[in-house]
Amino acid sequence: MLRVGLTGGIGAGKSAVAKRLAERGAVIIDADLLSREVVRPGTEGLAEIVAAFGAGVLTAGGELDRPALGAKVFGDEHARRTLEGIIHPRVRTRTAELTRAAAPDAIVVNDVPLLVEAGLAPSYHLVLVVQTDRDLRIKRLTQLRGMTAAEAAARIGAQTDDGRRRAAGDVVITNDADLDDLHARVDVLWRDRIVGFERNLRTGRSVVNTHDVRILPADPEWPVRAERLMARIRHGLGGDADVRHIGSTSVPGLPAKDVIDLMLSVRTLAEADALAGRLGEIGFPRRAGEWFDNARGTPGLTWPKRFHGSADPGCEVNLHVRVAGSPGWRFALLMRDHLRAVPEARDAYAAAKAAWAESFQDRIGYAEAKEPWFDAEAQAADDWAEEVGWQPGP
Repeated sequence: MLRVGLTGGIGAGKSAVAKRLAERGAVIIDADLLSREVVRPGTEGLAEIVAAFGAGVLTAGGELDRPALGAKVFGDEHARRTLEGIIHPRVRTRTAELTRAAAPDAIVVNDVPLLVEAGLAPSYHLVLVVQTDRDLRIKRLTQLRGMTAAEAAARIGAQTDDGRRRAAGDVVITNDADLDDLHARVDVLWRDRIVGFERNLRTGRSVVNTHDVRILPADPEWPVRAERLMARIRHGLGGDADVRHIGSTSVPGLPAKDVIDLMLSVRTLAEADALAGRLGEIGFPRRAGEWFDNARGTPGLTWPKRFHGSADPGCEVNLHVRVAGSPGWRFALLMRDHLRAVPEARDAYAAAKAAWAESFQDRIGYAEAKEPWFDAEAQAADDWAEEVGWQPGP
């Protein structure tokens, strides 16, 4: 199944997005609703809250008095963390139960207000962030929830900032217009990305465009996107997984195709094969075909590796799985670091890319045209490495 994380600041319209996704067929798991469920009268959660904060947080009927509890924890970091330590583990347990109960081909959307603050983004295949202008959020909170402007501003200020949310989101849904506009945005996302992502994930298919060659200006979002993808891989394989951003999108100022190249280091190719299934489960299916790199300067020989892509139609990825310390592993890092350190080499590569893209309209022809340049780059990078005492970087 496809697991989608949905978040957004208070008043941004996250609930409206969740409702529309449910209408399209998604299974919605609402963390706010679960946080209420786990502290109903008679639950261990409620008993633990009373033990921590006193009977004054209960109504006359024995239910949780949320305003009274809120007054105790708002602005008190220790109290807030105590409350989170009671509620969050129970919500996570209930979320896991509901997820396991969903169908194998389900699209499960976890509606989590504090997804970014809790560091949960890497645990999902896709993260959606709903974003709205701050003044509009304050207006909505005053009109729809009865807050004063000062109360609304304080609630917004107590959450993480929009920039941090955007960095965590694979998709940012802007909600500054009316409901029809928001529904249209969600519908396009569902049709063009989410449905295909689930299908690709279930069938083990990676997305690859072998035809269109478009060289784009350097985009500062490429490293941000790479960080999200690497965090997802580390979460799926274990925190010590060695995955790095390589290729043209890892070089500041270098034009490139809109494809993120990553490299996962392993001890042996047998280890790479053993990881293939797990990588597929977290959204990076193995890509069929020959698994090797051109052995630079050694005609007729190749360097073995394994190769994965992305199941996400909205994010093309080349995930190279190479043995740490192998020639192909070394060249990938050396070329990246050389182009980062030597602007003349970077600019020469950029000029060559533009010429190849002009001459070749398909990616296969474009890739073949690059080979002589790569051979020359291999020699230039080796000379540079010897001169500066280069060691592989992160």
